[in-house]
Amino acid sequence: MPLTLAEVQHIAELARLELAEEELTHFREQLSSVLDYAAQLRAVDTSAIPPTATVLPLRTVLREDAAQPSLPREALLANAAESEAGCFKVPPVLD
Repeated sequence: MPLTLAEVQHIAELARLELAEEELTHFREQLSSVLDYAAQLRAVDTSAIPPTATVLPLRTVLREDAAQPSLPREALLANAAESEAGCFKVPPVLD
């Protein structure tokens, strides 16, 4: 599907590109080739192929969510800069 220079200029304007005359000619050839290739793909009979989201088998990469005992509070607060009443103590964000 060969494009005209006017169509390529219009596409360039939509993309907010300023192209020189030789660039218009170059992109006209390239865009026409892309559209020709898309037409070839469109001609392939895919009626026997079901719609597919992925060709890979579906599987989860997450581990099972299982309850486990947590660390003791003292171990968690051991590296805290400051703690108070069993909690992390941080400076106020707002005055």
